[in-house]
Amino acid sequence: MLTGREELQEICLSNTRKETATPRMAPSARAAVGQQNARLNGLLASKREPSYATVSDLGNVVTRIEKFATREIIFSQGDVAETVMYIQRGRVEFAVASGTDKDAVVAILGPGNFFGEGCLAGEATRTKTVTAIAPTVLQVIERDEMIRALHDEPALSHRFLCYMLLRKIRVEEDLIDQLSQSSEKRLARALLLLAGRGNQSKQHGFAGISQATLATMIGTTRSRVNFFMNRFRKLGFIGYHGRLDRNGGIHINTPLLRKAFCK
Repeated sequence: MLTGREELQEICLSNTRKETATPRMAPSARAAVGQQNARLNGLLASKREPSYATVSDLGNVVTRIEKFATREIIFSQGDVAETVMYIQRGRVEFAVASGTDKDAVVAILGPGNFFGEGCLAGEATRTKTVTAIAPTVLQVIERDEMIRALHDEPALSHRFLCYMLLRKIRVEEDLIDQLSQSSEKRLARALLLLAGRGNQSKQHGFAGISQATLATMIGTTRSRVNFFMNRFRKLGFIGYHGRLDRNGGIHINTPLLRKAFCK
């Protein structure tokens, strides 16, 4: 027997699903997409991060450890690209300078992610500025050493290939979201991605991300993000710990948010 509060929450969730619902697909198309997703999930489920604590666990890879304080720049747009980096602990923000002298935040990555891999494909200079938004520990691998390790270390090569496939899928999903989803649903997905793919039965918290940053990530205004975040808080999807700015914290009720916005 549901309590009055639980009944109200179920009604709110139902209304939220209706408001953010996408057009129904034809049964044949829905079945094809379902089969494709099942194949991808079966192939990649065992490779999802975090699988290992460090890159060095995957073989004889020469790395060096570098530590960065909150808001310390790791590298800037235009710097020489000669290393690949692996996030062992912390969180980093990727920004691109625009013609209006304002930086647009295009991604935020956490532990278990590689970045800077463009140098492996001949990228001579960095195309983004990367900043630590929490105390961060990186494993840094020189370009030639990474190329050697990918040839000689099967475990690292296999993991890196799976990582790049997952990154490709995420970029495609981001593009689809920008073209077809409401800004509210894009914000919900961004929060779930920031919470990570760990135990989805618990609340997940993080700090260092402002509403302005969230707005640039999903392609809307800060006022719209503020409106949706207040709504999410009232529905119990999120909670605040301290001021909601770069130093404040957000706790996400991932099961509830996922239930409202994900089929």
